[in-house]
Amino acid sequence: MGQAIVECVPNFSEGRDRGVIDAIARAVSGVAGVSLLDVDPGADTNRTVYTFVGEPEAVLAAAIAAAKAAYQLIDMSRQSGAHPRMGALDVCPFVPVSGIDMVGCVELAKRAAEAIARGLGVPVYLYEAAATRPERRSLAEIRAGEYEALQSKLEKPEWAPDYGPAAFVPRWGATVVGAREFLIAYNVNLNTRDKKLAHEVALNVREAGRAAKDENGKALKDDSGTGIMLPGRLKAVRAIGWYIESYRCAQVSINLLDYKATPLHAVFETVKEEAEKLGLLATGSEVVGLLPRETIIAAGRHFLKKMGKSEGASEGELIETAVRSMGLDSVAPFDPRKKIVEYASRAPTPLASLSVAAFVDEVSSESPAPGGGSVAALSGSLGAALAAMVANLTVGKKGYEASWAELSSLAVEAQAVKTALAAAIDEDTAAFNGIMEAGRMPKASEAQRSNRDACLKKAYMRAAEVPLETAEASLRALALCGRVAALGNKASLSDAGVGALMSRAGIEGAVLNVRTNLGFIDDAEAARGLRERATALLVEGQSLEAKILARVREAIGA
Repeated sequence: MGQAIVECVPNFSEGRDRGVIDAIARAVSGVAGVSLLDVDPGADTNRTVYTFVGEPEAVLAAAIAAAKAAYQLIDMSRQSGAHPRMGALDVCPFVPVSGIDMVGCVELAKRAAEAIARGLGVPVYLYEAAATRPERRSLAEIRAGEYEALQSKLEKPEWAPDYGPAAFVPRWGATVVGAREFLIAYNVNLNTRDKKLAHEVALNVREAGRAAKDENGKALKDDSGTGIMLPGRLKAVRAIGWYIESYRCAQVSINLLDYKATPLHAVFETVKEEAEKLGLLATGSEVVGLLPRETIIAAGRHFLKKMGKSEGASEGELIETAVRSMGLDSVAPFDPRKKIVEYASRAPTPLASLSVAAFVDEVSSESPAPGGGSVAALSGSLGAALAAMVANLTVGKKGYEASWAELSSLAVEAQAVKTALAAAIDEDTAAFNGIMEAGRMPKASEAQRSNRDACLKKAYMRAAEVPLETAEASLRALALCGRVAALGNKASLSDAGVGALMSRAGIEGAVLNVRTNLGFIDDAEAARGLRERATALLVEGQSLEAKILARVREAIGA
């Protein structure tokens, strides 16, 4: 299943005192194995959102450490701000990222809640997937009345906390801990300072909608006495309107609970539409904290499609398009390295990040890595890039209308193959370095020799698997070059041909590296399987390249 990675996004009710904000950050980053990705304070909301990731036990320890730091530094009896709140550590969700499911995060949330309640002597509630009863799934329901209503709320048996005393702790309030899917905190700016107008937009877009009223403004109820609600337009969306003094504008403040059900760009477009009905304009937006790469890439494709462009742009162009189209940098800089969770937490790519000149120099040095495997990956990546280029040059060009949709989809696939092969540049070198590291392990005792041998076997297997994956991806790149050669802009056929040559070189070079490492794998069956797969890729690549080049040469008269 791989390494388990969890994200934790605690919200603390302090966004103005830099000393307090930094102290909580130090408590988090001081836990080994945790990466603090983002600290996002808001003076008007008087709230700071922290985002950190790591293995489950490390993330659990960091959440508890942060709560202890806040207990010493935040006094809720003096706190005020624009954001709803009821505790110093107001809410603390655990989010599965990889290698762990929601069940694992629920267990983590319960352990965190129990530790905070026991260690600090404060009331703690569970919400979302960790909720102990249906009426406590919603954070808004638990937090209704906020800090000011908490004392009387705790006196009611139905609001006894899940952990800790049913007693009002003025300095702390209460904390809500849970497990949930990735939540995007997103605010859309309006060209007004009128909070009521912003809230009117929020009522129209949020899933819960608004209360139905008669012609006299009286709330309507059904036969059971329950208020009738008129649902809003967007699923999995919660929203309110507020005014932010530092921005000099009102905002529609949104929690997007399921970005797969309702994409981020759909939220922006819908808010924009509802604002225009009231004579308002959406002038930009902001993401509070981090967001998944998938959602901003989808937004970039959406806006390119609206322009009549190919959706198969590079990742950087897609992100830039999304940022400009939604004004994500209108109130603060949008740095993808800090705002996109995969970018903020990804492993470094020292080779792929080099300039062309620096990479060539590095390959030419006396060091054995990077070597042929990394160069093969680069070659295949360039083949995929050329396939994307030809497709993108064709979409929107007169005379090729029948192929626009297919080529746009093809370009999207080519970009994904390009990205995977670019990552393999570093993965291949890392696999070689793994062999070197295993070979340097101590071997003085029988136990050390046994451990070293096991690590070497694993490293050699990985050193064969990585180039095999490179060959497979390069074959996909080659097939894409074949499709653009058949459908694409005739003026770019030579580019499709060069892409085919580069893709074939990626296959050939990668297969050579697979075969080089097979001799060090003592599992005969596994080695035979790798060899057969590599040979099949080689044969298919040779045949496909010959067909593509024949078509290209005939078309250009070469």
